[in-house]
Amino acid sequence: MTIRNDVAPSTLSVDLLDGGVEVEYLDGRTTFYRGVPETAGETLTTGPGKEVHVLVTDSEGTEGVMIYVNDRKTHDDILDSTGVGRIVLDGGEAEELFPGVTVATPDGMRCRIEAEPSVVRGRVFVFVEDDWGEQSYELVEE
Repeated sequence: MTIRNDVAPSTLSVDLLDGGVEVEYLDGRTTFYRGVPETAGETLTTGPGKEVHVLVTDSEGTEGVMIYVNDRKTHDDILDSTGVGRIVLDGGEAEELFPGVTVATPDGMRCRIEAEPSVVRGRVFVFVEDDWGEQSYELVEE
């Protein structure tokens, strides 16, 4: 079975804390994205080869959907049990993740996430990770 397919996300519980963002998966486990998200305007382009997780929440930030972009490591069964979604894009492709949130891979190595806050009517967080660290961003109207 290939792990290069898209997986639809489920609604997850979210807690915006002073030290970061906590997401509770459907199986009861949690993950904590450390650090107060940095404001990034309406468009964010990541560095090449980064793990990218996009979280779109309701306006209160209490629930939302999490999508992994171009994740090729996590098995479908794990995504299904946690409620996390996945989108796999080839270079030059773009896809609307959620109304008002689009992700693209212009060169096949970087991700470009664009948000239209007036359409989203919630909050858009992007978590970018690699072996050396992690960064958190919130896409907001410029």
